[in-house]
Amino acid sequence: MDTFDTLVSKAKASQSGRLRGLLRRGAVALVLLTVPGVAFAAVTAKGKLSGADKLLNPVWNEAKDPNARRYTFREPSPTVRPDVRTLTGHLPKELAIVALGDKGTPQKVPVTVSVAGGRTSPVTIVVPEGQQINFENKDPFPHKLYETGNKGFGAVETAPNKSRSWTPPGPGKYEIRDQFAPSVRSWVVVEPRAIASTYPDRKGDFAIDLEPGPHKLRAYFNGEPVGQELDVVITPFPTEQPLKAPLVVAVTPSK
Repeated sequence: MDTFDTLVSKAKASQSGRLRGLLRRGAVALVLLTVPGVAFAAVTAKGKLSGADKLLNPVWNEAKDPNARRYTFREPSPTVRPDVRTLTGHLPKELAIVALGDKGTPQKVPVTVSVAGGRTSPVTIVVPEGQQINFENKDPFPHKLYETGNKGFGAVETAPNKSRSWTPPGPGKYEIRDQFAPSVRSWVVVEPRAIASTYPDRKGDFAIDLEPGPHKLRAYFNGEPVGQELDVVITPFPTEQPLKAPLVVAVTPSK
């Protein structure tokens, strides 16, 4: 039977061995990241947003204009907190989280934007150059989408359950409206450095698949970059990696 001192020595040796193993694997990962031509499976990075409650929805603010004649308001209820009366953006479709690299590559299949219920889903999309976009009409009535600058996307009627494709001509921001439904307002941003994108949940949590290496994360809202870029470094393992810092999308004023 081992003595107490022997057991302590074995435990220390085991802990030391595990530590050396972790350091060795970490060193190997860092070396591999610097070796050109070495391919790794994508890693899921999980993060949180900061300041999302400060993003206001421009469609609702536009609808409040009395000259637009597009709104009805009830008397505010004293039982409803003031903070939930604010017409903030709907994060899962309005806030695009984009990973920026050296140069993005368009997908072979078109990016789909659904038109239904007086809005598009998603509202803001960020794509690399040359990406085809497919607008699908999910409503039981027609839509007549157009780009406000008419960059090859003029007002053409799309029947129910039909679609219409378009490839933006180059980098920049494109605003999409509908002659039949003024509440339809969305944006396509062509960012040559966009390599991946995702959308958060209602709470501001998000996940994005990234190749190992350094990346920059940036949020886009209403067709514009918002907040601050977040520098992240993804290692080949583990397959899921929480981000240490939140992605700031709006600065919350200090009290």
